[in-house]
Amino acid sequence: MSDKQIDLKGAIAIGIGGMVGGGIFAVLGLAISLAKGATPVAFLIAGIIAIFTAYSYSKLSLAYPDTGGTVRFINEGFGKGVISGGLNNLLWISYIIMLALYASAFGSYAPNLITITGDTSIDTHISISAVVIIATIINYASAKLVSAIESYAVIIKLIILLGFIAVGIYGMNSSVNLEQLDPSNWEGTFQIITGGMVIFVAYEGFELIANAVSDLKDPEKNIPRAYMISVLFVVALYITIAIITVGSLPFDQIKEAKDYVLSEVAKPTLGQAGFTIMTIAALISTFSAINATLYGGARVSYKVAEDDELPHELTFKFWNHPIGF
Repeated sequence: MSDKQIDLKGAIAIGIGGMVGGGIFAVLGLAISLAKGATPVAFLIAGIIAIFTAYSYSKLSLAYPDTGGTVRFINEGFGKGVISGGLNNLLWISYIIMLALYASAFGSYAPNLITITGDTSIDTHISISAVVIIATIINYASAKLVSAIESYAVIIKLIILLGFIAVGIYGMNSSVNLEQLDPSNWEGTFQIITGGMVIFVAYEGFELIANAVSDLKDPEKNIPRAYMISVLFVVALYITIAIITVGSLPFDQIKEAKDYVLSEVAKPTLGQAGFTIMTIAALISTFSAINATLYGGARVSYKVAEDDELPHELTFKFWNHPIGF
């Protein structure tokens, strides 16, 4: 009997879960402040780069199926040494940074829905700590549980985001801000490219599929499909969201609400209920991203430690599981 636990749907869910998370909720406002009306173009530029990168990842994942994912690819390309060790440590640090970004986004949205102490700053830190601890426990339990949670989380947040798109398109019919999408409101080429670079953070996550390859059923068929389906879907989703956001709110209001801009976009059409619904979507999305990032990051730390590029203690077992896995 095969011990493979993740099917195509689960792999796609991990990819989408990693991408549609803290990134879009955390950087959309900043990206708009950089590119202004050209934000959808910036999303497209970043999306094209993501598509080519995902294609490379699919080929590498087939050639070197390993839970280490990118770590294995780097080692195969440069050999085990100072260069690969340095790059792998940078990769490990990038997972920590992305995890912090997603957790921070979760903490920014949570106080809008749940009040714990009455102090927004304290509530934010409590939310950040709690979500990381809960996601860590889930990841430590089993890969199957991670996949199941990602599958359900992806369905829920996509339903909400697609609903947001439908409502947003309806609201744009009477919006006075549609002219903001006109090329006359685009920033210069440098700002658009800079916006694309910032936005690429929102596409980070598809590479987590590489870390799940060893748990994936029928990898020859499902690896390329998982990468392409998840990335193409998210590119289309993000561009649509960018169009709706820029066309719905004035730039000044977007800048003021940049940390929770998607919730603010839902207000004109749905009022406070829309704000609350999008806040819930943000919490689900950022939790999903944290969950998926921990899944991939844990495997990266284990593989890097296994090569003695991180403390070897991360390979020690606790409750029959490696500490760094």
